[in-house]
Amino acid sequence: MAEKTWGGRFKESIDELVDRFNASIGFDRNLYKEDIQGSIAHCKALAKAGVLTEEECQCIIKALREIREELDKGPYPDEASYEDIHTLVERALVNKVGELGEKLHTGRSRNDQVALDMRLYVRNACQRIISLIREAKHALVSQAENNLDVIIPGYTHMQRAQPVLLAHHLMAYYEMLKRDRERFEQGLARINVLPLGSAALAGTTFALDRDLVAKELGFKAVSANSMDA
Repeated sequence: MAEKTWGGRFKESIDELVDRFNASIGFDRNLYKEDIQGSIAHCKALAKAGVLTEEECQCIIKALREIREELDKGPYPDEASYEDIHTLVERALVNKVGELGEKLHTGRSRNDQVALDMRLYVRNACQRIISLIREAKHALVSQAENNLDVIIPGYTHMQRAQPVLLAHHLMAYYEMLKRDRERFEQGLARINVLPLGSAALAGTTFALDRDLVAKELGFKAVSANSMDA
């Protein structure tokens, strides 16, 4: 059973039912690539701020990349015992580099770490969906161009109503997908803002370069308000 990062005031161990209820590793494991990606960027910011030496930074980054490769291959040893993916990555890092691994969380909270992981994950998902929509639209246009003279029955109220061109019918779906793509692009613009640096609530006293992290992770801007982020 992996050691908890919280609960130091409790005298007794956590009840198994509470443990199972509180665990999120079953679904947030899907965030491991984003969690490690964010940690690598945060590590570079810590090095720039003087919290880590360049040697320490490179040591941590190397270990994080090794952990990502291990997780790529399948379940991590005793994976189900970890509360969440963030704890798993953190413990795996400490196992590789010792106490140095614990310095990585300096100037960062689980709050902004989770917010970052979610934004990275959703951003990647939006980009994939936008790409798939683009391909589907191209396929519809191609089929419409190849069937300009094909006539099919048009239906309303489950009854044949008017003859329509197959191309016209196909392009109706093109317009629907066009709107869908626009919605995903609008969502992508809202998502593409860096929350890291907000810490638990009101920022951090460490002089971390948020613009550096934003550039490293491909965000267009940094969040303006830590409580909103």
